[in-house]
Amino acid sequence: MTFTFQPATRVQARARIGLQGPAGSGKTKTALRIAEGLADGGPIGLVDTERGSALTYAPVPGRPDLGGHEFLHLPLDNYDPRNLIEATRAAAAAQLPVLIVDSWSHFWNGKGGLLEIVDRAGSERGAGGTFGGWRTGNPIEQDMLEALLNYPGHVIVTMRTKGDYVIEGKKVTKVGVKAVQREGAEYELGLIIDMVEGTGTVTKTRYAPLEGLTIHHPGEELAETILEQLGQGVDPVQQILDELLADGMTYQGALELHARAKARNLLGAPAARPGTGELSTVGAIIAKVGKSLRPAAVPDQAPAVPAGQARPSAAAEQQSAAPAGPEPATAPQMRRIHAGLGQLGITDRAERHSVLGAIVGRQISSANELTKADAGEVIDLLDAALRQEDPAGKFREWAARTARADAA
Repeated sequence: MTFTFQPATRVQARARIGLQGPAGSGKTKTALRIAEGLADGGPIGLVDTERGSALTYAPVPGRPDLGGHEFLHLPLDNYDPRNLIEATRAAAAAQLPVLIVDSWSHFWNGKGGLLEIVDRAGSERGAGGTFGGWRTGNPIEQDMLEALLNYPGHVIVTMRTKGDYVIEGKKVTKVGVKAVQREGAEYELGLIIDMVEGTGTVTKTRYAPLEGLTIHHPGEELAETILEQLGQGVDPVQQILDELLADGMTYQGALELHARAKARNLLGAPAARPGTGELSTVGAIIAKVGKSLRPAAVPDQAPAVPAGQARPSAAAEQQSAAPAGPEPATAPQMRRIHAGLGQLGITDRAERHSVLGAIVGRQISSANELTKADAGEVIDLLDAALRQEDPAGKFREWAARTARADAA
């Protein structure tokens, strides 16, 4: 068996979100709001274990004035984790970009849930009680986790919470709340939000801009931040072609871009040839553009092959050239920008893009459009503003001044 490491990229990553809180805290509504942002117009699937309660958020036929969220509904009344596995398979087959499980707690302690399976298995003759019952339960739980974590789209689960207590001698002390799920289940998720009366507080995250965030009615703006951190919303093929055709592209830049595309397994990806729209591949387009950029001093012939080394195939030689274009902003830069804007209270999506666009001198529809140089400029301005008495006001003033200067 051969093991090969490949460059990691977050373009393939998907969100794994847990919303936990008591009944009536806004978990279902929040899940639907975030899902709409993650789905970007695509269909949303919801597995309903709450006796159809999610339907109160669905549209009313003929009454658009009442609002509502559009989603595909799957009610369950038996919470065997294997039913959830089948539901995730059905959602994957339907290519649903977002799957909501409302609530995940039922598959732990609901009718037919994991605890019931363990009790039933442990009570069989010779099973060894509850301890023996987990020999049956553990593989089922692991299969359920695998199904959720390997789902090809984004996953949002809701979890009920209950009071957690510590007993020391004769003293019982309440130490907070605990999700109704197996101990440590939340560690399988990338983002945990505690819900209280419609307000969410991030208590665990892998996305730096969200650390310690408290937001009323989390929704599409939160989803946008998550997508930016995951690298979603970026078409990797279009990104490569944009760089390839950018002003200032060089032959060496084309070679470097070809290497990056190869590392991301994109050379064979279908793409339209610039100008003609003819269907081709990323590798062929890079090769054609790279050839046009080849310096006159470089003979238009196959490079020499060192003795003892096999010459690459004609198809492999075709896929070799292209430009590097502006280098995109790095992940650390993006985290600093999101954190800095959050410190200044600039959390509204439209204002955030307006301010960024003013600084870099062009319209911005996503922070993913920032180049490394753009990000450096924004960070310098943020750092300077944060040292002022009125950081938010000063930052907005400087951004407006930069925009006027660019316009002039």
